[in-house]
Amino acid sequence: MPGAVHLGKLDLMVQAAMGWTNSHLHCFRIGKLSYGPVDDLADDVIDRDEKTLAVSEAFEAERRLVYEYDFGDSWEHDVVLEDRLTTRLGLKVAVCLDGQNACPPEDCGGPGGYRSMLESLADPSDDEHDSYLAWLGGPFDPAAFSLAEANAALQRVR
Repeated sequence: MPGAVHLGKLDLMVQAAMGWTNSHLHCFRIGKLSYGPVDDLADDVIDRDEKTLAVSEAFEAERRLVYEYDFGDSWEHDVVLEDRLTTRLGLKVAVCLDGQNACPPEDCGGPGGYRSMLESLADPSDDEHDSYLAWLGGPFDPAAFSLAEANAALQRVR
C-alpha cells in the first residue's frame, strides 16, 4: 500500500474540510466492519486499524461508507463514491469541488445540540443567546461556506 491514501488520511481530509480539529475519536464503517485509530478507549468500537485499508480498497466493495466523528456527539457522515477520475497532473492534495453551509461548531452537542444552538442564536431574547455568541467568538452564519477556505485547509493535510 505504499503511496496509497489510507482511511487515516481520509479522516484528516474530512476534518480539514469540516474545519474541525480532529480531537475526538472517530471511525469508518464499511459493511460490518469499523476502521479507526488503534486506541484503547475505542476497543469496543474499532475492529481494524484505519491505516491498514486504502481508500481505493474501501471503495472496491462498497460505494458508500459511514464516517462517525466524536462518539459522544455522534456526527455521522455518508461518504459516497460518485465517480473515479484520473488525472495526468498527479495531485498531491485533496481538492474540494463544491459545498454548502457552515460546518457545525465542534463540541456543540451533536445534531440536537446544533439545532438548539441555532434556535438560541436566532432569538436574542433566549437565555443562552449571549453565551453562544461568546463561545463562538461572534456571529455564526449556518449558511456560510467558503470553497477557498476548505481547499486551503485541505492543502495543509500531509
